[in-house]
Amino acid sequence: MKTFQNSVNKNVTLAAVALAILTAIAYVLIASNVLGVGDPQVAQDGGMIIYVAAGCYLVGGLLILIRNRWLLLFGAFINIMVVLFFYSMYQSRPEVIFSPGGLISKIAQILLEILLLVVLVTNWKRSK
Repeated sequence: MKTFQNSVNKNVTLAAVALAILTAIAYVLIASNVLGVGDPQVAQDGGMIIYVAAGCYLVGGLLILIRNRWLLLFGAFINIMVVLFFYSMYQSRPEVIFSPGGLISKIAQILLEILLLVVLVTNWKRSK
């Protein structure tokens, strides 16, 4: 039974890493204008923040493999803040929220959040 739980936990962890990498790729595709996001109104910095976000999701996704409780908590907190910030910032602009880039990146982030919480809970239970 313990082998099965370890196998499931490993698969959930790898799925979370894959979702983080998918989110990073989605951000790069948004920045490259491959995935549309409605009328983005690019910032003065030329949209560099989107590359920073992509890099953070890539590094954060790889850090999930460590399964450090504090890193997972920090990642889950930052991830949910990004999703909430996105919805609060664009709530009056449904063309951005329901754009291909908005939907793909946010669905991946919400699924990532769920899997991060699953990894956190299973690791927490195992440590007690």
